[in-house]
Amino acid sequence: MNENQREAVRDNAKYLRGVRPVDPEEIYEYVEGTPHPAAVKQVLREQAPSLGLVERDDGMFEPVDDEPVSVPFHGVDSLPDTLTRAVENCLVERFGAGWPDGDSGATLRSKIRDFKRRYLSGAPVTYDEETALGYAIYHLPAYFAAVQYVLSDLAEDGRVSTHLRVLDIGAGVGGPALGLDEFMPSESLVDYHAVEPSEAVTVLRPLLETTGENFHTAVHEQQVESFDADERFDLILFGNVLSELAEPSETVQTALEWLASDGTVALLAPADRNTAIQLRKVERRVEDETDTTVYAPTVRLWPGESPEGESWSFRSHPEISVPSFQRQLDEGERTPDERSPDRDRPGSGEFVNADVQYAYSLLRRDGESAVAVRPDRSQVAKLGETERHVTDRIDCLVLKLSHDLAEGGHPLFLVGDGSQKIDHFAVLTKETALNADLQTAAYGEPLFIENVLVLWNDDEQAYNLVVDEETIIDRIPE
Repeated sequence: MNENQREAVRDNAKYLRGVRPVDPEEIYEYVEGTPHPAAVKQVLREQAPSLGLVERDDGMFEPVDDEPVSVPFHGVDSLPDTLTRAVENCLVERFGAGWPDGDSGATLRSKIRDFKRRYLSGAPVTYDEETALGYAIYHLPAYFAAVQYVLSDLAEDGRVSTHLRVLDIGAGVGGPALGLDEFMPSESLVDYHAVEPSEAVTVLRPLLETTGENFHTAVHEQQVESFDADERFDLILFGNVLSELAEPSETVQTALEWLASDGTVALLAPADRNTAIQLRKVERRVEDETDTTVYAPTVRLWPGESPEGESWSFRSHPEISVPSFQRQLDEGERTPDERSPDRDRPGSGEFVNADVQYAYSLLRRDGESAVAVRPDRSQVAKLGETERHVTDRIDCLVLKLSHDLAEGGHPLFLVGDGSQKIDHFAVLTKETALNADLQTAAYGEPLFIENVLVLWNDDEQAYNLVVDEETIIDRIPE
């Protein structure tokens, strides 16, 4: 179809979209040369994001309802079978049916060990096709799940539209993109752009082919520094990529220029010390140097304050089912070089990664935050001034910023109010019906804590808020 015909299809669709569903079987008759309806349908599919059209099951197109997404979300139990097969197909295409065994399995296990070691040491990861496949095996399932939990929070607040324009910076092999496709309802319209300069695109492209018909994808194989957006995005993702950027804070600030006025930048990082602490440092620097508000989870409850501290805040969810390709690689036949005493044994679990744990930050430019309540200085103490209250009992308003961190002993939770300069931990020494909300509250939820004992923990160089039988804790209704 030539350009004039394409423009005629577009013009007819613009007219009809306000009158009735757009039918390729109707439009082709009004286009010079009467191209086949299948060709008209293909043009409509290509133009759907700019026309605001979604394709229906009957092959017609209609305007997307630009309304907040409302979907039931009950967590993520497993990777869908279609994605499991798509990952396995990539592995078979590269290595053959015996990919988990012998030299190919050894190569993949070596690649996974290498990038795990690099992540833990803060070193950059260089992606070739084999590293990308190892990354898909080990990380994709958890990232697929993590982004859906973050999206569910935004959707619950009415911050995700059924017409969603997305920029995914450092898209990797597509875990967040595929999670986004899974989360969005079929009648939504997603205009998805991936920026990925590495050979990870050799895995990303075939996996994106599994997305729905109204999930429109474009892959930009270039460095983000050379990317120039010609549109504004409702959601900009930095999914587990901050640690691989030369100047992460500057890159996030550049991306903010591409953000729609009511859009969100979502930063996600693995829940290990180096990457999670780095994410908080990026969050704080971006906040200091721009007009950005931290929407969640580390909301600044005290206006004008910004937190410090070295403990890392991360979120934890139930494990997902172990995908078959992880189990196959973990149990694969080892080569002679892999059978040395210091190596793992088949089935040891070294290459199984079912944990859904991540650090995240949501940034906005409209001044909004997920927690609307603000403290009253006449009623509560500010955590930035805890030093003056050591050995006293105080009332305070805090956010719960961790799951139970105790490894045996009294339950322990990181808390903050956005003013703290030193880490604060709520320690539950005596549970009662009046303080039970400390354990049951969700990550990021605000809590009013009454009559809590303040102690200095010299070993951890942190403050302990000792929750005992005299302490009352209440959730704050939103």
